[in-house]
Amino acid sequence: MEKPKQAALAPPPPVETALPAAKTPASGVTQGNVITSPGGPKIIVVGDPARVTQNPLTAHIPDRDLLETTALGSLPVIGPDGRRPLDVYARSWSGARGARIALVIGGLGMSQTGTQQAIAALPAEVTLAFAPEGNSLIRWMQTARQNGHELLMQVPLEPFDYPRVNPGRNTLTVDAPATETLDNLHKAMGRITNYTGIINYMGARFTADAKAMTPVMQDIAKRGLLYLDDGSSARSQADTIASQQGTPFAAADVLIDGTQDRGSILKKLDELERIARAKGTAIGTGSAFSVTVDAVAAWTNEAKTRGIEIVPVSALVRDPEKG
Repeated sequence: MEKPKQAALAPPPPVETALPAAKTPASGVTQGNVITSPGGPKIIVVGDPARVTQNPLTAHIPDRDLLETTALGSLPVIGPDGRRPLDVYARSWSGARGARIALVIGGLGMSQTGTQQAIAALPAEVTLAFAPEGNSLIRWMQTARQNGHELLMQVPLEPFDYPRVNPGRNTLTVDAPATETLDNLHKAMGRITNYTGIINYMGARFTADAKAMTPVMQDIAKRGLLYLDDGSSARSQADTIASQQGTPFAAADVLIDGTQDRGSILKKLDELERIARAKGTAIGTGSAFSVTVDAVAAWTNEAKTRGIEIVPVSALVRDPEKG
């Protein structure tokens, strides 16, 4: 039976209003290389126009060309010039060939204190995943991006024993028609922006069902995003379906905090390092518990001294567009 990886918290408040309509002027919109702020000075950002990723100074500001305004929120799309959210919102890395590890910490937004701690304490190279039921997500997204983090959006998928085991509101279920599945997917997608892709939250039953997963993978690919399988289910068909649909894909190797104990988490991180040294790369996932955040923050700084590069998850995806 699957068990939630996120901390047990009080029910979240009603869903906050997402971003303004994509074509509506808003504070901090980008106009070419000039960033305007109502009532404030213009800031000129000088950069290479050929560069795809956002300038770090403006990483918290949504690129309006990469948003689609819908009744379910502002959804990510590929821009008119072909730029993908996956590329634009990706964190840069060295491109070196050494052992590389991506660490993804989820559950952001569920606890205000925990979210603040995670964003402040975790190295910028650590990827953060937001829970759609969280609170003040736009504000936390902006803070995380200003601190240099790459972001993912968690989507609740049906586990076995559902609804007794319940990932949360708007869970994507196997028996739902495709239109309902996409509506629920888009409700999660529309909660924030400036993220590179989707990661499942639970979902052993859903990810094992090719018919249910296919429209999800199609939509993710169409919107220029990646899909990260959290590696919790050996029956997941996500890898195969992503290959069929041309969806950028990666799968986690190790859940680092199945046991919420510092010593256990550090052992899992060491296991992740052994995998990375053996095959070149490894991906670990965890949740924003205090013990996890503290252990990851300490371990990543030590790992860098041993020649391990901590990279954003986008650096380790199998991307059909990049061969």
